[in-house]
Amino acid sequence: MSDTISVLLFLGVIAYALFGGADFGAGFWDLTAGGAARGSRPRKLIDVSIGPVWEANHTWLIYCLVMLWSAFPTAFAAITTTLYIPLGLAALGIVLRGAGFAFRKASMRTPEQRIYGVAFAVSSVLTPYCFGSVAGAIASGRVPTGGAGDPLTSWNNPTSALGGVLAVAVCAYLAAVFLTVSAAQNHSPELEAYFRRRALLAGVVTGAVGLAGIFILQADSPRLFHDLSHRGLALLIISALCGLASLALLRSEKPVALRALAALAVATVVCGWGVAQYPYLLGTHLRIDEAAAPTPTLWVLTGVAVAAGALIAPSLALLYVLQNRGRLETRS
Repeated sequence: MSDTISVLLFLGVIAYALFGGADFGAGFWDLTAGGAARGSRPRKLIDVSIGPVWEANHTWLIYCLVMLWSAFPTAFAAITTTLYIPLGLAALGIVLRGAGFAFRKASMRTPEQRIYGVAFAVSSVLTPYCFGSVAGAIASGRVPTGGAGDPLTSWNNPTSALGGVLAVAVCAYLAAVFLTVSAAQNHSPELEAYFRRRALLAGVVTGAVGLAGIFILQADSPRLFHDLSHRGLALLIISALCGLASLALLRSEKPVALRALAALAVATVVCGWGVAQYPYLLGTHLRIDEAAAPTPTLWVLTGVAVAAGALIAPSLALLYVLQNRGRLETRS
C-alpha cells in the first residue's frame, strides 16, 4: 500500500510539473518580453492562454500536499521543518503571482500595470526555482529524518541550485512550446515565430544545464548520480529524444504531437528523479514503507485519490480542451 500511495503522490507531482510548470514558464516569457510597447502582443497572448486555467493548475499542488502529510507524516514534518524558507518563498511567490496577474488586467494606468506585471513575472521565476531547490535538497539527502535540518545549507548547495535552475529552464521550455501552438491556433505567424525561437533557445539551454548537471551530481550527490545513470538512464534518454523531437516539430502543423512530446520530455525527467530516489522518500534515508501512515489511512487515501481522479480529472481535462479550442473568453 505504501508504494501505491507513493505512485499516486508522484502522479500529482508530474501533473503539477506539467500544468503548473507551463503556467510558471509563461510568466518567465512575460518577464523577458521587453517594454510596454514591444512586449504588449506576447503578453496579451500569455494572458489569453493562461487566464482561464492558471488557478486550476494549483489543484495538483494541493493534492500533493494533502497526500504527503496524510500518507507520510514523518517525511512531511522533516521537509517542512528543514526547508521552510524555500517553501515559504514559493508560497509567497504563488500569492504575489496570482495577485499581480489579476490586478494587472484590472488596472487602468500603465505605472500600476508595470508594478503588478513585475510581481507576476518575478514570482513566476522565484516559485519554480524554490520548488526545484526543494527537490534537490530532498534528492541529495539533506533533509534529516527527524527534521530541523540546516535551514540554509539544506537548499543552498550545488544540487539544489541545479534543481532550481533546471526547474526554471524546463518551465520556460514547456511554456514556449505551448505558446507557439497557441499563436498558431490564433493565426498569428509573427508571434508563432517569436515563441518558436524562444522554444529553441529554452530547449538548448535546458539541455546544456542537464549536461552540466552530470558533473555537479557526480561531485555533490554521488548516490543520486549513480541511480540516475543506472536505473533512471532509460527515462533520461527518452526525455532527451522527446525534447529533440519536439524542437524538430516546431515548424510543423502538428500541435497535438508537439505538445505531447514536450510534455513527455518533462514528465520522464520527473519520473527519472522518482525512480532514482526509490525506495527512499528523503533521498538517501527514510524508506517509503518506514514513513507510511497506518494501513487503514492508506486505504482511505487510495479511495479518496481514485474518487478525486474520477471527479476532478475529467473537469480539468474539459477545461483544457475548451481553452485549447478557444471556447473560453477572458475579460481584459
